[in-house]
Amino acid sequence: MSAEANVKKGIGTSLRETRTELKKVHWPSRKELTNYTWIVIFSVFIVSLIIYLIDSGLGFIIEKVISL
Repeated sequence: MSAEANVKKGIGTSLRETRTELKKVHWPSRKELTNYTWIVIFSVFIVSLIIYLIDSGLGFIIEKVISL
């Protein structure tokens, strides 16, 4: 068997195995996906707000220290 034939056989095997594994995946329903999306958006908003507050507070403190 040539190297090219081995590569083609390997690709075919990989694609079949991938298809088999994807059949085992539990795909979320549209409602679940929507809920998860809102949870992620809310979480990102909260973390961004916390980082903003910490950054603003540290900036204020550093500004006061420098102006002494």
